[in-house]
Amino acid sequence: MPEDAQTEVRAAWLYYMEGLTQAEIAERLKMTRLRVNRLLVEARSSGLVNITINSRLESCVRLEHGLVEAFGLKQAIVVPTPGDAAQLSAQIGRAAGEFVSRIVEEHPSGVFGVGWGGTLRETIRHIRPGQYRDLTVTSMMGGLTYGIELNTFEIASRFARLWQAECHYLAAPIYAGTPQSRDTILEQDVFEAAFSRIRATDVAILSAGDLSERSLLVRYGLPRDVGTEELAAAGAVGDLLGQFIDARGEAIGHPINRRAIALPLEGLRRIPTVILASGGSNKAAVITAALRAGLVSVLITDEAAAAAALALHKQGRQ
Repeated sequence: MPEDAQTEVRAAWLYYMEGLTQAEIAERLKMTRLRVNRLLVEARSSGLVNITINSRLESCVRLEHGLVEAFGLKQAIVVPTPGDAAQLSAQIGRAAGEFVSRIVEEHPSGVFGVGWGGTLRETIRHIRPGQYRDLTVTSMMGGLTYGIELNTFEIASRFARLWQAECHYLAAPIYAGTPQSRDTILEQDVFEAAFSRIRATDVAILSAGDLSERSLLVRYGLPRDVGTEELAAAGAVGDLLGQFIDARGEAIGHPINRRAIALPLEGLRRIPTVILASGGSNKAAVITAALRAGLVSVLITDEAAAAAALALHKQGRQ
């Protein structure tokens, strides 16, 4: 272990396990209190230290029951909305990592499908490693044609490495140039085999995007000839697997959906467990739409998004 990493572990142990103050740690390790503070912050953000509170917020539990009852979910997990919005993906990712780890430990075989997004990157940080040679990880949508950390290929490979599982990519862009070129691509034998595997998915985890610049798809993935204004005009509230849906959870009648190289949305209903890990009040509309349409069976979200989803659902029934 590198010296800096050992120092970080030692500082974290002294603080969380032995109860020393930051000043005492600084004296013990012969460093400044500022450096100790930075080491402890890094230990938390990297996942080296996970803090578990052995209690559940009553308000979150009440929202979970409300979501399950309103949308017929298998399960809902609601975490407190952090005061710092930048921590939202990390909070949801922590809960998702624990949930997914438990599922895989209980059922360590089959096909595990993944989407992409910042929340899934955070989920990976909290996955418990294991050796699951009978498990296959597959991406459920194409990726970007240039490299960034959040590409779908990277998401799938990182899950697979943690589990020592077989990994398969959908080696294509998120969008083809036209619906016709998409059809031509998918007619190739290699893609027929890939989609056969994706349709056999037992458990899937994906995130949702809205139409704002917060969305990774909007920032990096949308073709240059498609704008969010025209998607909103067509009724879109956001996307799942690169396919845009309206408030009822139905695919909008826009050519972008016929260009997406991904599992068609109706295919999600045939997967036994589909986990949607997504939050933020800005995503409430697309989360609600996905739940209304029965596209997911497990929701992991935050308190504000959960409350907004229930409020939108109630409005839609009046």
